[in-house]
Amino acid sequence: MRQFAVIGLGRFGYQVAETLARKGASVIAVDINETLVEKAKNIVSDAIQLDSTDEEALKASGIVNVDVAVVSMGEDVESSILTTALLKHIGIKEIVARATTDLHAQILERVGATRVVFPEKDMGLRVAHSILAPGVLEYFELGADYNLAEIAVKGEFVGKNLRELDLRTRFGVTVIMIMKKLWETTKEGELTEKEVRELPNPDYVVKEGDILVVVGNSKDLETLEKHVK
Repeated sequence: MRQFAVIGLGRFGYQVAETLARKGASVIAVDINETLVEKAKNIVSDAIQLDSTDEEALKASGIVNVDVAVVSMGEDVESSILTTALLKHIGIKEIVARATTDLHAQILERVGATRVVFPEKDMGLRVAHSILAPGVLEYFELGADYNLAEIAVKGEFVGKNLRELDLRTRFGVTVIMIMKKLWETTKEGELTEKEVRELPNPDYVVKEGDILVVVGNSKDLETLEKHVK
């Protein structure tokens, strides 16, 4: 089982930790605020109060053993940068860091973040799903346990038509759109890439790089997510 750490338990960080834990992941939740740590104790594997800019405290917490760390205290720019740098230093290979500005994002990438997200654009739910299943590019809750996800085509999906894949029977989800990249030549003779969206046709053969937009309930989408990891 992959292990995760979420550092910073404000609204964004708490949602990431809660979603990861709800999906059965092992999560260490960290914050300097005791109240926020107490709130998270009932939903995660371990909740720890500490200063994430203290390298020795980080090592002692067990974070050194996680596969992915999420640095979510975006408002405290200095702490988020230093925490990201320390996580890189102690050997965390995948670091997802929250940024508040483009400059903040650039600095986070320089000090070790492998991915930067903006809370205004990336809700905690979507970030958590994309961490659990990298093949899931987008994830939206539509209400009444009915969700939409964008799935990158890869592995056994490549080269099969939608009828052969039979995602509705196998996973209980419905393909509502296909997004694909096409190259076209401009009047100046230059090649440009454009995105094409089309309705699903049972005979359409999916290719690597295509994106399937699917809808289904959370349980069925979770099964599909695990399949496309």
